[in-house]
Amino acid sequence: METTRRPHIHSLAHRGVIQGVTVASGTPARPGADLCHYFGGVRYALAPLQRWRRARPLPSTFSYGTKDAPGRCDGDAALCPQPHFRDDSPLNPDAWNEDCFQCNVYVPTGPVPEGGWPVFFYIHGGWLQFGTPNTHHPEALLGETDFKCVMVMPAYRLNLFGFLYSSELAQDAASVGETVGNQGFWDQRLALEWTRDNVHLFGGNPGNITVSGYSAGANSTFHQLAFDLRQTGDKAIIRQACIFSNGPAVQPKSPAETQTQFNQLITALEIPLSLSAGEKIARLRSIPALRLLNVAKEIEVHQFRPATDTDFIVPSLFESLDNGEFARRLLSRNVRLILGECRDERHLYGIWFPPKANSLSALRTRLIADYPETIVDALIPLRYPGGRLPPDCTNWSVDAWGKIYADMQVYQMQRGLIHALTSNRAGIDASRLIHRYRIEFRAKCVDGSLPPEWGVTHSSDLSLWFWGNGDVLTEQEKKITREAFIAPLSRFVKGAQAATGPDGFGWGASGKRVRALAADGRVEIREQDPLWDESIRVWKRLKELRGDVERSRL
Repeated sequence: METTRRPHIHSLAHRGVIQGVTVASGTPARPGADLCHYFGGVRYALAPLQRWRRARPLPSTFSYGTKDAPGRCDGDAALCPQPHFRDDSPLNPDAWNEDCFQCNVYVPTGPVPEGGWPVFFYIHGGWLQFGTPNTHHPEALLGETDFKCVMVMPAYRLNLFGFLYSSELAQDAASVGETVGNQGFWDQRLALEWTRDNVHLFGGNPGNITVSGYSAGANSTFHQLAFDLRQTGDKAIIRQACIFSNGPAVQPKSPAETQTQFNQLITALEIPLSLSAGEKIARLRSIPALRLLNVAKEIEVHQFRPATDTDFIVPSLFESLDNGEFARRLLSRNVRLILGECRDERHLYGIWFPPKANSLSALRTRLIADYPETIVDALIPLRYPGGRLPPDCTNWSVDAWGKIYADMQVYQMQRGLIHALTSNRAGIDASRLIHRYRIEFRAKCVDGSLPPEWGVTHSSDLSLWFWGNGDVLTEQEKKITREAFIAPLSRFVKGAQAATGPDGFGWGASGKRVRALAADGRVEIREQDPLWDESIRVWKRLKELRGDVERSRL
């Protein structure tokens, strides 16, 4: 979509003055209507004093700029060091900045409504290994539809910069009174707290914040929600949540399991295991980001994932899903969820670090890079009885891998989450808070980035949720998308409770029922889910395994 930009000065009261841009449709020669105001690279925190420490909240005296020298917020958010995806070109450290604690803010044009615009806090995806908010383009969504929100999209630490964990790092953090692990999640939380405290300066309503995310951003959204539900009073921020094409898989790895990865990393970096904890961390901190990333991708456990650190992620997280505690908290706060999937998730999932050989053992090794080993060894017999390749798969390294990864990241574990929230032994029915979707429709503009033969694969629906996401939907696609998702989503984020339909915002489906966008563009409310029974079988087996592990610790 062609757009033009012109400077836009905005006062943030005690925070000073910034210069963003007003984004309009059209070209300089043929300008169109204003779409939104954009402020890029707005700082939400100060960098930590050292790698793997906590970022620091902005002090109360922090100012972005003055009337005479406004802070420049008309570019992009900083880019955390990261690998490429679907690109074999050399990594470019000149584009990176470990001080990536910035967000992009989009504001509707026109007068601010009474109480302020609703707020849509969006967490980008990328397997928690790569990504940036700069690749999302909601300008047309804000300017051409009824989706009128202040949108906040933070950058955060990724891969080993955001999710490395070990006893050595724990000791280092404890020496300054901090905790360690899940630093990327702590960054997101700090950005969320900044949003609560400052979004009114952009015309937003801090009392109506929807947290959302796609893929790893959806996984992040679940963990942000789980953390927020443990907060009380004004520390509780999240009003509702959107979990797009991902969700909770399993209880994240324990510190003992993450120690294995840490030891692999420092051994590959030729840092002796015999050194003291302080010496190991000092050497790690001295290594340039480029070398860290190049070495990290070659170790066996090459995915840097969340850890059960007891502070951000508690050991009882998945137990709280199954025993009803999580559902009770949702109900007590009336937090509503939208969550769902694309029809062909597996195709894109299957090309991210596929197994190194066409064998079940290679598939097992690859799964252990993401999930606890006990989970993997329980899952494999369920999925591959007798160690045989399923009849619907042609090989282990692409086909079987893509399908099992998509099941664990989306299909089976999302259904397990819904089952846990609505069928727990506490007898709590949270069905009215859960609103599912399924997308089987693909916009034509996606063909430029995703092969047509992949169908409605992972991320192909970003063009729907973001009204083209920088590309252009056809008029027919706009009509379909508006009816299917944008109109009810707009009401959802505004906080509509009772005005439209039994769910309050016109979704038409709650609990196990699904709002589906069929391949021909029709919206269907489906009662039957052919993936449900097998998904719950897997969830229950993993639940039994969690119980076995807990009993073994007693």
